[in-house]
Amino acid sequence: MLAAAGLALGALVPAHAQKTFEFRYGHMNPPNSAAGMQAQWLAEEIAKRTSNSVKVTVYPSSQLGKLQELAEAVSTGTIALSHNTAAGIGSLHEPFAALDTPYLYRDVDHLMKVMDVNSPVMKKLNEGLVKDAGVRVLYAYYFGTRHLTTNKPVKQPSDLAGMKIRAIPFPIYMATVEAMGAVPVPVDWSEVPTALATGKVNGQENPVNVVLSSKLYETQSHLMQTGHIMNAQVIVINEKAWQGLSAAQREQLTAAANEVRRRATEMVARQEATETEELKKNKMTVIGPSDGLNLTAFRTNVRKAVDQKFGAKYGELYKAIEAVK
Repeated sequence: MLAAAGLALGALVPAHAQKTFEFRYGHMNPPNSAAGMQAQWLAEEIAKRTSNSVKVTVYPSSQLGKLQELAEAVSTGTIALSHNTAAGIGSLHEPFAALDTPYLYRDVDHLMKVMDVNSPVMKKLNEGLVKDAGVRVLYAYYFGTRHLTTNKPVKQPSDLAGMKIRAIPFPIYMATVEAMGAVPVPVDWSEVPTALATGKVNGQENPVNVVLSSKLYETQSHLMQTGHIMNAQVIVINEKAWQGLSAAQREQLTAAANEVRRRATEMVARQEATETEELKKNKMTVIGPSDGLNLTAFRTNVRKAVDQKFGAKYGELYKAIEAVK
């Protein structure tokens, strides 16, 4: 009730009584991707809910920097907003990386409960992020479940022996790709299409919406439904920018964030099956468990390796995540 009352009061504050802010939102994805679309939705929702007292201009496709640079730019205040993987945010506050651990969540509902900014897990992580980097999580939405793509069929970890697979250049992603049986090669997303086309890497891993929107089927012939990482995209805002807003504007941004989180999560979840069919129409061969994909072998290898490398560091956090119902 108090939150609702706060929102209502915020809506009654005249636009001319609030200071006007202009924020830049930089990210690495194409405008037509789910990530790109939700960024633009956020800009529109914020403009609408604040009566244009907060204006957000979106810069997609790595115009303002690469993955690591974007994370750092929000921390320094060079830009106000961006999105990244949890592991990317982990470069600012290390425990965040645990949220991208493979085979960690029971289902999408569990993931989204953990990633809610009001969950006990996220509250604690957000406090650490603000303290360490001057950045706070505004919201997170379901980014998709990551699968492997290559230019040959893969059914078990041994099939990846010697293959160079692009990995997001953060430790937990590098460890995951290695545990799957491949040679992980750190490549920033902006360079992935060229790396695939030139053979610098033989494959990559991403949700189907990214594979489709970035036309990776043009260089990748097979998609393996390994489902190794179910993850959320994390939208962050510079803490000084956040604190500079009026209380009413912060309420309005929170309302905008909640709306976009819901809308983007529903869109990604709803479209996963149809996007997989689109990839098949574009001559991509999809291999799942019913086609001989040994999911148990991938899961066993990855869990064992990740536990060895990160279990001691993130064990308590993993227990807190498991406890979220």
